[in-house]
Order: sequence, then C-alpha cells, then structure tokens
Amino acid sequence: MKRVLSALLAVPIAALGFAAAPLAAHASPDPDLKITSITLNKTAVAVSGLNTVPVTVTVKGSYAPEPTTTLNVVLERTGGTGMDPSLLSTNLVRNEGAGSWSGSVLVPSTANGTFKVTGAQTGPYFPGSGSMTTPTPYSGPTLTVTGTHQPRISASVSPKVVPRNAPYTIKWAVTDAQTGKPYGTRVRVALENDNLCVEYMGPGYTNLTDVNGVVTKSYPGSLGDYLNCLLLPGNPDTTGWLSFFVARPVTKPTVTAVPSRTSAPVGSIVPVNGAVHTVASGCKVYLQRLYGATQWRTVSTGQVRSSWRYTVNAQPAYKGSIPYRSYVPACNSIAAFSKAFSIRGT
Repeated sequence: MKRVLSALLAVPIAALGFAAAPLAAHASPDPDLKITSITLNKTAVAVSGLNTVPVTVTVKGSYAPEPTTTLNVVLERTGGTGMDPSLLSTNLVRNEGAGSWSGSVLVPSTANGTFKVTGAQTGPYFPGSGSMTTPTPYSGPTLTVTGTHQPRISASVSPKVVPRNAPYTIKWAVTDAQTGKPYGTRVRVALENDNLCVEYMGPGYTNLTDVNGVVTKSYPGSLGDYLNCLLLPGNPDTTGWLSFFVARPVTKPTVTAVPSRTSAPVGSIVPVNGAVHTVASGCKVYLQRLYGATQWRTVSTGQVRSSWRYTVNAQPAYKGSIPYRSYVPACNSIAAFSKAFSIRGT
C-alpha cells in the first residue's frame, strides 16, 4: 500500500526509503458501505525502535450485502518529518449484534508525525494483493505519532560491480538511525527479489539477522537484473524497506562515422552516417568540427535510431581539408567519440 520502490542503478551503500503508493482498487469506493463515524481510542502515541503501538479504531455504519465483511481504516500523513506516508489498520472485525467494526492500527516508529483518518474500505486486505476496493471517504480524527530510534537499513554488495550472469552477495544491516548502533537483538526481515519487493506477502516470509542486525545472502547470477530488497514485516503491510538494482559494468560506446563524400563544394551538405554500440535509441549525436589546433565545436546534431545508426550533416565552410568527428555524450552509457575524419572543401 505504502510503497513505491525506486530503482537505483548503482547503490553499494544505501539508506532506508519510503514513498506513497495507491491501494489496489476499484475505480470508486464501494457504494454499499455507509460510514456513520470512525473513532480512535488515542490521540497521540510514542513509539520507539522496531516496536509498534496498537491504537484501537472503531467504525460505526452499515454494509448492506454482507454484514460480516471486514473493513480497513486508512490514515494519511498531514504533517511531521517521519518517512511513513500513510497507515492502514489491521482487518477490522464486525462486532456481533452491533453496527460497528473494531480492531487496531499498529503504529510503527517510522510513522513519526501527524495522521488523519481519511476513510475506510471493505476488505479483507490481503498481503501481496491489497484490498479490492478504494476507501469510502470519511473525515475522521487525527493521531500524533512521536517516533524515535527509527530503523535504518543499509546494504553492501560484493562485488560492487556485478558482471552479467555472475553470482553476488548482499550484506544487509538494520541499525538504529538515532544512535548508529544495532538494536542488540535479532531482527526479523524479509529478503526478496523482483515483484515480491512490491507485493509484500506477509510476516510468514522472513529471515533473521544476527544480534548486530546483519544478515548476508548469496544471489545467483540469474537475479542480477531484478530488484533486490529488504523489508521490515508488519501487519498488514511493511514498516520499512530498502530496494535497489546491483551496479553493472558500463561499456564505453563504439562510435563510427563515415562521410558520404570526402570532398564537396563549400557550403554544400554532406551527410555523415555512423553507428553507435551500447547506446539507446533517441540519444543525441553531435557532429563536431575542429577550429584552430584544439577546439572542437558542434556544427550538426542527430540522434540514434532504433537500428543504432545515425546521420548528421557536415557543411564545408572553406576550401581545404576540414577535420570532423562525431561525439556521443553520456546518455545511458559514458561519453565517446568517433575517430576524426576529413572532408575537403572545394
């Protein structure tokens, strides 16, 4: 629910990150859910470290087709500097014989700040797939969270640059962001790849760190092009995570450039054709001309086509031999030049 994972191209050491993501959804709220009130039994909580503090939430209202259906209450951040942008209650159970549901919001330290109840949705909420409905809006109470000793997740990849199809290891660590030290206990985490970094499957899929908060995992070469992540399990969603792609070797492009004519009248257009290896289509190519002894200036611009070829235009400015070269700046690779060539103006 709360996670959009940023894909970093090279992160040998990285820090904990959070971002908001929409709930899995219908296009509109469930029309059969009618909310009379949503209340919390606390207006403020203090949470430290890896702990969570339960806040009782009660929803009064009705749901016509299935009175026994479960609900989830949504709280959105309205202030503060914490990294958790939203909170979701556990699956709320309908109270027998009453038009109400009750359960808890398990508040983590990463919530630090203020949150407001913004609605409830019919459930249940399933790890990995979310809820089948969007929330029914309701302007409810505010909860103030004081979160201290929040977890920080870091990762070190070996080797730092992973060759294609080569195995690698990641040393993960969970520490106290406030002190920089481990929590002194084994921490339950989930080490996942690819879609499971986004589709959290619940607290049953976990690993344990050592007492220093460290866990090392070996990965086969087949996983090198997929997202790697460490998740801190929660209920119903994660309370923290780190995700990234391993760094890959960067290959310097090979740039060729061949003028369609080696001599041409002054002022005429001479197409220069070439190809670029390891550069994506759409990247810019600049034709440069030598001025004086050392200064290269751009005189024409083109772009790499889907065939990895390009065309730029030279225009001899005077009679005599004029040096040119093609230049490809850093686009999805590192910058590179073609060999210099000459066109004689006549």
